[in-house]
This record gives sequence, structure tokens and C-alpha cells, in this order.
Amino acid sequence: MNNPFLYSDTNKRYHTLDYFYKHKFHSKVFKISLNAGFTCPNIDGTVGTGGCIYCSNLGSGDYAGNVKDDLLTQFNQVKKTMLKKWPSSKYIGYFQAHTNTYAPLETLKQDYELILAQEGVVGLSIATRPDAISDACLDYLEELNKKTFLTIELGLQTIHDETSKLINRCHTLECFHDMVYKLHNRGIHIVVHIINGLPYETKEMMIETIKYLNNLPIDGIKIHMLHVLEHTKLGLLYKVKPFHIITREEYVNIVCDQLENLRPEIVMHRMTGDPNPNELIEPKWLLKKFGVLNEIDKELARRNTYQGYALKNYPQ
Repeated sequence: MNNPFLYSDTNKRYHTLDYFYKHKFHSKVFKISLNAGFTCPNIDGTVGTGGCIYCSNLGSGDYAGNVKDDLLTQFNQVKKTMLKKWPSSKYIGYFQAHTNTYAPLETLKQDYELILAQEGVVGLSIATRPDAISDACLDYLEELNKKTFLTIELGLQTIHDETSKLINRCHTLECFHDMVYKLHNRGIHIVVHIINGLPYETKEMMIETIKYLNNLPIDGIKIHMLHVLEHTKLGLLYKVKPFHIITREEYVNIVCDQLENLRPEIVMHRMTGDPNPNELIEPKWLLKKFGVLNEIDKELARRNTYQGYALKNYPQ
């Protein structure tokens, strides 16, 4: 049976990042995760302290480079490994750890353009918060976007105010909405991070978050599964007052429902998570990442649905 999904040349029934890169760059493309040593306005007291309750002390950069190494060392270590298997591959520098627009503009320029100058680099991906991009930074990003393929990754996690307060996000949905349009109006590619399985959220709430994003001018989404780590406020909360951790079966079902409610052109940059196994409290099933992805593929095939299936304006 032929795959009914338009943005696929494999068995995938959703718009994968690999498909997007292959058709945009006509080459194998890798994101190289970097740790530039930035902090976060939700840590240093500008908007809050302590950070989001699920974050490790690496600020969502557990698989970024070693902050003790300079950026070029971090970049070249990964590039050397990739070159052995894919000698003609291209690269995107991914500023991942903490908030990567939260520094003096001259520092940002120096770090971004250092990576852009490396052979084989075709773009930058910059992870940040919607409340941490100044007007001066926006102007610079607009110029940068004319020189390379630039992606801004905005953390949202949920649209629900009660959850946002619980996890200590310290920014509003209005702030996020406004920043999406500021970036979009400057022609900048936008990817949004969300988390499934946040404490006390129902399946319906998670799908509401996706439906909200579907109506915004975004280009990609990263879906993470909440992982409870040692040495985090979330880990302490879970030990003191355990909350429901969704099962793998529940997660697969929720993600498939979310995909069915997303415009097919939105690129799925991530479908699950990569927790540090040495710090993971729950869920243990998350350690088998490819098993989760395979179950998502199987469930979509069983339903005979695909990304965008539930939308009225997408061919059935």
C-alpha cells in the first residue's frame, strides 16, 4: 500500500526533519549541539530563579558540547565523527544549552558567526525563550537570516497557564504569541518546543496545545516526553507527591492524535526525548527511543491516518 502522506518518501506518515533537510539542502545534514556557556533569565533572577522545574543543571543541554571546551572544539569533535560515515554531509550549528539569545549582542555575533564560518555549515539553530530576544537582537537575527538558514527554537511547553506556573516557566502565552509573529514577520524559521506528560495535564490539554500551535505561522515542532530527573525540582516533587506518568501506549496514542491535528507542512523535529539514563527517575520506557518511534509509525499505519488527517482543508 502506498503511503498517503505527501511529505514522505519512506514509510513515515509525518513530516520528518530528515525529509525536510534532504529536500532543502540535497545532502545529509546534521545538527551539532553546542554549549556556549549562556545562562537564562529564569535562573539569574531577571524573570525568575531556579529555572524550569524539569531542567537539569545543564539547562536542556545534556547532549550539547562540554562547556569546558571552546565552541570550535565542541563543533569539530562531532564533525569528525560524522565525516567518517558521511563524508559529504552538511552541518547546522545548534546552540542548545540554556537561553542562547540571552547575552550581549556582540557576544552573540561572535559565537554565531564563528560557527557559520566553518566549512560545511549551512545554517544555525538557536534555542531560546520568547521573553529573551531584544529588539536589537531581532534586528541582528533578521540580517543573519539573509546570510544563512536560520532557525529560532522557542520553548513553550504548554499553553495552559496553571501548568506553566507549576513548572515555573515565568513567561506568558501572550509573550510567546507576540514573539512568534515578530520572528515570522522578519521571515525567520520558527520551531516550537512542547512537552507531553506535564504534571496533571490531560490528553485533551495536550491536544489543545497542538491545535493552538497549528493556527500560528510556525515551521516546526519538537514534541518531548516529560522525563523526571534526579537533582531537579520536578524529581523532588515526584518523590514527595507522585503524579501520573503517562505510559508508552498513552504517549503513542496522544502523539498520533496530535499529528492528525497538525498542518502537514509543519516539520516534526522531534517526537520523543533523550533523557540522561544515569539521572532518569521516570519513565523508564523513554530509554528505548526507537521503540517509541516505531510504535508511532505502527499506530498511524493501523489507523491509516497521517499528519493533518483531521484537518478539513487537507486531502482525505
